[in-house]
Amino acid sequence: MAEQKVRMRAIVKGIVQGVGFRYFTVYQAQRIGGITGYVRNLRDGSVEVVAEGEREKLEQLLAQLRKGPTGAHVTGVDVFWENPTGEFTDFGIRW
Repeated sequence: MAEQKVRMRAIVKGIVQGVGFRYFTVYQAQRIGGITGYVRNLRDGSVEVVAEGEREKLEQLLAQLRKGPTGAHVTGVDVFWENPTGEFTDFGIRW
């Protein structure tokens, strides 16, 4: 039986804009597989990630978000777990 899907909303804080964080996040989501949603920069300098998939896969993505790409300095990640909506067909960058 397949694991139930969940939705994760994460706000990544620190030096996370201008360092390739969005591209890093897309790469990680695609590498893990089975994750849909988006990543985008927020006006306050943080990055928002909204992702749906199996909890285990989202936990793997979250571990990568806490590290970030070379050049990033993540100081914190606020995570919110929610019910999935099924609105996404892939994972990409929103502008």
